[in-house]
Amino acid sequence: MRNKNHKNNVIDKMQIDVVLPWVDGNDEKHRSKMLPYVKDKSKFQSEMFRTRFDHVNEIKFAVDSILKFAPFVTNIYLITDKQTPDFLTKENNAEFYNKVSIIDHTLIFSGYEEYLPTFNNRPIDTCLHRIPNLAEHFLYFNDDVFLINKTQPEDFFKNEWPIIRGEWTKFEEDKIKKLVKKPKVGHKTAQQIAAKQLGFKKYYRFRHTPHPLRKSTFVNYFKENEDIFIENIKHKFRHPNQFTPQGLANHIEIKNGTCYFENDLKLKYFRSYKKPLFWYKFKLNVIGKGKLFLGLQSLDHCPPIILTYLLKWLDKKTNTKINY
Repeated sequence: MRNKNHKNNVIDKMQIDVVLPWVDGNDEKHRSKMLPYVKDKSKFQSEMFRTRFDHVNEIKFAVDSILKFAPFVTNIYLITDKQTPDFLTKENNAEFYNKVSIIDHTLIFSGYEEYLPTFNNRPIDTCLHRIPNLAEHFLYFNDDVFLINKTQPEDFFKNEWPIIRGEWTKFEEDKIKKLVKKPKVGHKTAQQIAAKQLGFKKYYRFRHTPHPLRKSTFVNYFKENEDIFIENIKHKFRHPNQFTPQGLANHIEIKNGTCYFENDLKLKYFRSYKKPLFWYKFKLNVIGKGKLFLGLQSLDHCPPIILTYLLKWLDKKTNTKINY
């Protein structure tokens, strides 16, 4: 039985890395690489298709927010396909971003190169545990997720177990008056597939927050289930049969009793930008003041006046010279 002081020492000494997949969909080389694999060329320029690849340089603020509000993080691994964000290539930035490393897809797909190139986050996420020297405890970020207040290791791990934020939810087919007409490839569906794969009758739904994960959870499961691993990495674009690896890890931890639940997401989240500017100002500066996390999904769809304000707000918030 560990005493309280011992537990605190474990947390203090525990290495925690960050893993953050990123793509520059504006890059013409990337577009040219993708185009031959797109069956319906008419969809290539559609908003729904492009939003998974296009960006407004929010990756810089995601990284800056980690450096400022999670100084305990040891390494930040950016997973890319032969790309490097512009802010990392600027002069005099090397020292400030010395925690950041670029990890190419070829490295994490080593031995499975036949499935490259991929334009699908599910295979990439499925291979993240294969980053060389990745810490046992790591946080998964999207490039549109930001820390907005100081965090501690205890916000993500407790006694070395991940803290999972979300709520128990019925499967779509079990909801009254819910008609599923055709298979979907969305976030909720991919979580439900992960839960069903492990024998659950409902799923613990997570949202757009950083996800605490353990490398050994993936290593052990895929060692025993390589067929499931391959099935999830072989699709170049999202497929209805794919699961989200974060959801898989969460449900493995739940099944093994090796996690803690947290209902409070501590999240301020925007996915639509149709309201007037003052509404976003109010949400960010008043209602969202005590939150730890901010999610800004599909900023490439954001109207210019709101986008300008949000990026300036992020720039100020993540500036290491400004304390909050």
